[in-house]
Amino acid sequence: MEEDSSPPVSTHTMDVDALQKLIHLLQATDDPLIQEQALITLSNSAAFSVNQDVIRNLDGLSVIGGMLSNCVPKVKEKALNALNNLSMNIKNQEEIQVFITQVCRTVESAPLNSDVQLAGLRLLTNMSVTSDYHQKMINSIPCFLHLLSEGTERTQIQVLKVLVNLSANPAMTVHLLRAQVPSMVLLFDSCVNRDILVRALVFAANLKKNMNDEEGIVIEEYNEDSVFFTLCRDSAPFAQRLASLLHHPDTEVKEQVVRILTQ
Repeated sequence: MEEDSSPPVSTHTMDVDALQKLIHLLQATDDPLIQEQALITLSNSAAFSVNQDVIRNLDGLSVIGGMLSNCVPKVKEKALNALNNLSMNIKNQEEIQVFITQVCRTVESAPLNSDVQLAGLRLLTNMSVTSDYHQKMINSIPCFLHLLSEGTERTQIQVLKVLVNLSANPAMTVHLLRAQVPSMVLLFDSCVNRDILVRALVFAANLKKNMNDEEGIVIEEYNEDSVFFTLCRDSAPFAQRLASLLHHPDTEVKEQVVRILTQ
């Protein structure tokens, strides 16, 4: 499973009083510059596990989550970054999950390839490591596939981390196979960025495995632009590309190709 965390800027840990003052400051001010700096400091402190419980116990998660409604993109981005670091903690995830739908909407509405969009995808990556909250992301699967098709390499890598996590859950298989992504087959090429290629192959391999394990998948449900058609129904172009990738110099690429071919 994929996880994402932002590295701390310093190794400085803060005491409870300092964290509480920051959280209170965040609640009290309407100044976006102060909000941004407070969120950056909280995000850095949240990179340390000892502070993750403290911030939760100080009701910091709901305060930071409230910043997701802020109309200033920089503030929203920094709030997402802070929640991302805080989401490395399982108990924190239980509280952060109430914001998943809002984070998905933020990813969908943010400018393509923007820092806000990437920050949202990083948080969704962590929140999708286990299958506990996958159901909350179902409605955003078409958006994820759109970003895979239209985004820059950085966006593609980030959204593939989410898609790989979702594809590991058999309950998500039909939702993912039904989603439309024109020209998805183009991702399976030796010229594609290795980090994209490997994740695209893992995504395909997971879905293939789930399909073999599950019975009763109704193929009539899928149209020609669907993931299903790319991987299964109209599989000749996909099979040709897989055969070519067997000669790829990267071991992990070849391993995933073999995994798909032997499903």
